[in-house]
Order: sequence, then structure tokens, then C-alpha cells
Amino acid sequence: MKYKHLAFYLAAVVLSAGCLDLNPEKPSADDKKPPEEMDNVLHSDAYKAPVFTDPERIQKIKAAWPEAEKVFRDYAEKNHYPGYVYGIVADGSLILSGGMGVINTESGAPATAQSLFRIASMTKSFTAMALLKLRDEGKLSLQDPVSRYLPDLAGLVYPTSDALPATIFNMLTMTAGFPEDNPWADRQLADSEAEFLDFIRNGAAFSTVPSSGFEYSNLGYAILGQVVTKASGMPFQQYITGHILLPLGMTDTHWEYEGLPAEKLALGYRWEDEQWKLEPMLHDGVYGAMGGLITSIDDFGKYLAFLLSAWPPRNGAETGPVRRSSVREMQRLYEPRLNAEAKDKDGAPCPLVAGYGYGLGVVKDCKGRTRVAHSGGLPGFGSNHVFLPDYGIGVISFANRTYAPAGAADVEVLNLLVDKAGLQPRELPVSDILAARKEQVVQLLQTWDPNLGADFLAENFYLDFSRERRQKELAELMEKTGKIVSVGPLAAQNQLRGTFTIHCEKGDLGAFFSLSPERDPKVQALDFWVKD
Repeated sequence: MKYKHLAFYLAAVVLSAGCLDLNPEKPSADDKKPPEEMDNVLHSDAYKAPVFTDPERIQKIKAAWPEAEKVFRDYAEKNHYPGYVYGIVADGSLILSGGMGVINTESGAPATAQSLFRIASMTKSFTAMALLKLRDEGKLSLQDPVSRYLPDLAGLVYPTSDALPATIFNMLTMTAGFPEDNPWADRQLADSEAEFLDFIRNGAAFSTVPSSGFEYSNLGYAILGQVVTKASGMPFQQYITGHILLPLGMTDTHWEYEGLPAEKLALGYRWEDEQWKLEPMLHDGVYGAMGGLITSIDDFGKYLAFLLSAWPPRNGAETGPVRRSSVREMQRLYEPRLNAEAKDKDGAPCPLVAGYGYGLGVVKDCKGRTRVAHSGGLPGFGSNHVFLPDYGIGVISFANRTYAPAGAADVEVLNLLVDKAGLQPRELPVSDILAARKEQVVQLLQTWDPNLGADFLAENFYLDFSRERRQKELAELMEKTGKIVSVGPLAAQNQLRGTFTIHCEKGDLGAFFSLSPERDPKVQALDFWVKD
């Protein structure tokens, strides 16, 4: 939950939307579909999902593990962590984990991947996932005003007369207009529902107008926990445990610390006066929806594997407690904010866009790489996870020091593993129709036979550029490259667009073509250029 400042959060992620109708009286057409309608969407069996092509990627990641552990160890020592645990998730499971130090300075119990740490704001995405599950079941709409579930919120005094009532979507994306509430919210964790409702009845302050910008709000997620409670008919803790944690096999994830085994429970400390001082543990309460979960690296690894498993979009049965499309929806970037001064890991300029999804932070950098992450912090604890959806890998770490800034080490380790293992994004297979059209294009460019193309060229093809002009332009290029010797393989950009190389006597030509949106897609655009 605690970022201290938004700048800190963005730094942790870095070193790590289309238009929406926000009118709560007009939920989007897809937002509240009944489950049977969602299950019966027509789809194509011809779709080929992207795949990893390196069969040794996991072995290469493991080979880089000693260097990664050194980063963790150096970071723990530098930041005075009593205990520090960490793990690597790739291709569906926790493949590496480790720990150092202790979870209890008095008993000397070692920190391990089975130790139980409070993960603070990393809880938020569980609350978001619960809301999407309820949405998918037709029990709520993300465009519902939250006052529909907590009537006392109808008495909120908004900053302007033209403000729309705050919606579930606003709360999820931190656009409800509430002020950043670190560290105030940390001390509310154990509040009862009655205390929370008393607070709501007394009103809440707004720092901005709903839907007008991002402002990190723990209060908003506490409200969302109550929405889960009202929509599901059971306490949000019970709903999340029964409908998300247990189906994922997370049997050692908890809300309340009392009763947990002393040899596994991490106690929290602050570093002060050159020594560790014990922090009082906080009980679970109504604010638990924004930061209450207690878990281990072993258990959270299952959750991170599930977040990664939503990629890529594909055919096949759903295997998790929440739809893959909904899990991907959590990882969209809303309210983008440009950081034009950002640099990459080597210090070179690399502008990025950062934003917030549903309980997850999202960054897209100048190289097109997407990072998803979230930190967490409470008195006694700091945590983080960061992952690359297109690369199928993520890093987790927990520490038992107050507001431990775990994110920077995680991102350094993630970059190290990607570089050392030579990881590449998934490669998109060539669709059958794209492969067929490529062969027809190659046949066409060799002869420009006017009798060719009726069955594979779109109606705009020769209207945009005549056959004679296209033939002339290609001939001019081939004066530089010579005659065609061979044609290289097709690289798909998507199901209906791709490039390939034409190898000639004195050089190579690049070729690009795209297909039309017709049911039987045809070639609508075709371009050639001399390759360097």
C-alpha cells in the first residue's frame, strides 16, 4: 500500500485505454454481459498464438541465478533488511527462490521461501480480480457508482457541480479523486466495518474531480473491498480466499497474523539508531482489501504465474478462477503519464509512459517493452513484484523492514536475467492465410501477369497504384539489387500483416504486405525497399 510518493512508485516500476464512457448510468455494452453470452462468442480455430521458440530458456535463466542472488544479497545488506526472500516465476511456475537473514531477530528463525510476510499493497490486485470475477458473473458493472453498494457514499460532497459520481472503475484505476493517503491509511488497516462506515458518513475529502487524473488511494480500495462484500454476499476476505486463493492452490496465504506458526511468521522491524526495532503487528480489518494479505514466496509464485498465464490471447479452455481476458484487462494502462526524461538500464535516454491498471502499475518504454508491477509497504514490511508479460518472466521479493524499497532490486534482477539468458518475446507464427498470400505475392512480382490477382488482390490494389507503376517501381529497385535469387521466410506482424526479404544478386529487398478485413482477406497494400 505505501508508496510514500508517486515518484517513488514509478521509479520502482521503471527500474522495473481507449476511450471509456464513465457515465455510471450507461454501462458499456460488454461490461455486464451474462456469463452464457460471454461463453458463446464465435471464434476462429485458425488463430495461431505467439510462442517462445528457445527450448533452453529456463535452463539459461537458471544459469544466471548466482548473479541474480548476488544482487539480492547486496541490496539486503545495503538496506539493512533483517530478512529478505525472493523468487523467479517463468513459464507457469516458481522456478527459483531463496532467502537470507531472519524473520525473527530473537529466535533467529531463517527467512525462506516458505516464510510468511505481509505484502501490503500487493493485495490490491486480488481485490481487483475479485471484482472482475463478480463482473464476469453478471453481479456488478465496473461503471456502477460505488454508492450503489455503499449508500452512505451518496452523501459525498464532490468538488464541482459537473462531477460524475465515482464508479468502481474510478476506484480500480485510482481516478476517484481521493487524495494520496500514504501513510495515513496504513494505520487504518484494523478498522472495523462499523468504524469505516462512520468515517464514510462523516464524508471524505477530494483532491481532484473524479475521472480527471490519477491519485494513489488506499481509501478507494478499502471501499472496493466493501463492494466485493455487498456484491458477493460474504466478507471480501472470505470471497477472495474461496474464489481466488484456494482455486490457485494458495493454501498458505492469510489475512490475520494471529494463530500463524511462529517459526514461519515474519515479524516486522524498522532500522533506527543503527539497530532493528520491532514494529507492532497490525490486525486485519476493513482496510485489508488494500493491503492485508500475508503470504510466502512459494504461494505468491502461484498467483504471479496465473497473472502471466493470461498471455498470450489464445484458444483453449479456461483453467483459472478468472477469465484470461479479465486478467489481461487488469494489466491495461489507464491515465498514461509521460516521463520524457527516463533512461534505460544503461543510462541512455528512453522515454516511457506509466499508468495504473486494476491493482497493478504498468509501464511501456521506448523499446516497446511492457512492465507490470506493484510495490507494497507497511510498518515492518516492504514487498514488490514485477513481470514482463511478453517475456513470460517475473520477479518477487519480500522484506521485513518498514517500507523496504524492494522494487529497484527486482527490476535489476529482471533485466539481468533477460540479458544473460538472451530472452526474447514470443514469436508470432505465420497464419495460413498470410503464408498463402505471400506465395501469391512472390508469383505476382516475378511476372506481373495481368491474369494474376483476381482471387488474391483487393479491389483497391490497382486503383491505388496501377500495375504498370508498381512494376516500374520494383524494376527501378532491382536495378540496384540485381535479379531475384531466393525469397526468405515470412515474419508475421499479426494474423494479416507481415514482411519478408527478397535476396537478389547484389543486395536484398525488403517486402511488406497487409491483407484486407474481408472474410477472405486479400492483399490491400504491398511495398518494397532496398535493405541496408
